[in-house]
Amino acid sequence: MTITLDQVLGLVGTLDDTPGDDTPRERFRRFLRENLSEVGHLRDYIEACLRASGPQYSRALQDLVNHLGRFLGFEVTYGRYQGVRGEVGFDGLWKSPTGFHVVVELKTTEVYAVKTAALLNYINELVSSKAITDPGTALGLYVVGRPDPELRSLENAIIAERKTGRLRVISVDYLLSLAELAKEYGLAHEDVLAIIRPSGPNLDPVVDLMIRLVAQSRGSVEVTPEASPRRVVAPGLAQLQDLETQTAAAHQSEGAYWIAPVRSTEDETAEACIARLVGKEHIFAIRETSPAKKRIKPGDWIAFYAANVGVVAHAKATSAPERRPGEVVPEPGLYPWVFRLSDAVLYLDRPVVIDRTLRSRLDAFQGKDPDGNWAWFVQVMRPVSEHDFKVLTGQL
Repeated sequence: MTITLDQVLGLVGTLDDTPGDDTPRERFRRFLRENLSEVGHLRDYIEACLRASGPQYSRALQDLVNHLGRFLGFEVTYGRYQGVRGEVGFDGLWKSPTGFHVVVELKTTEVYAVKTAALLNYINELVSSKAITDPGTALGLYVVGRPDPELRSLENAIIAERKTGRLRVISVDYLLSLAELAKEYGLAHEDVLAIIRPSGPNLDPVVDLMIRLVAQSRGSVEVTPEASPRRVVAPGLAQLQDLETQTAAAHQSEGAYWIAPVRSTEDETAEACIARLVGKEHIFAIRETSPAKKRIKPGDWIAFYAANVGVVAHAKATSAPERRPGEVVPEPGLYPWVFRLSDAVLYLDRPVVIDRTLRSRLDAFQGKDPDGNWAWFVQVMRPVSEHDFKVLTGQL
């Protein structure tokens, strides 16, 4: 039986900056080192933090993001949860075996406006304290928990202030995807550095491109989570074979079943997008390059997954996708194929969380490690069995 994040936090106690080898924070960090070795398990814990609120979860998220640095080949030094006079206030310090350093600052939508000078000061203070020997071998990395307008403002500030050589931004979801690439496709630590060091301030599009290339090399056809301007996925060969089998089987019946991931953007949360398109406009949109534009047909049922939250709605297609971009669709130039919906049921305040327990009930995960990489299931629009659809929508 796998222990949940809430159970772990209940056992270790309240996380704070109290020093000592047997304090709650050290017990929690020791648990992560000794027990969290799968990216899928780590994703479960991070998503649990993003769904919750309060200092216990924000501090656990900080430690989880730092633990993620180990998956990328870094030696990790944990920062303090709260700043204190006389100590450098970084959230994490990641040291590469090459001598390169990454100073991490975690941000969520619950924080106030970000000032880039603060992270730059942390780097300078670490250089002064000799924790970093050369400022030319260090950069600051903002890890963003949830996309919001501050993410775009932060990216623009880095460019406007000409700090692209010293600062980077990445969402925690893409950081997890980078770790999955490292584990599933043999991405080396040196490759991770090659992504971080010469790129622009926002790393999400770079990781997105890598996933795109991996998917193409595996012979997949891109299916993009709708309402996400950049997101693509690279399922493994086994998942691609499963997808082909599921598609053929599903369309032999009168109605097929799908799961459609929707991601938050800087302008709108995934839940708000689903509520507006599915609940109010009774439509959904898919990308120009999506094979689903030729496969969705009247009578198909779609479960809508809000990234990092859970399945929050389902509805029935009443038309095949037609190319008719409209203003109500996010990024209409990217998502011009629209189909109509009926019988929409929304449960935004009681999402069906795709956790380990639920995954173990799904046909799609039979024979797979429930703690292993499971992002492939929720990062592309894919057909599912009728049984899985009912489980995902809380009907079983």
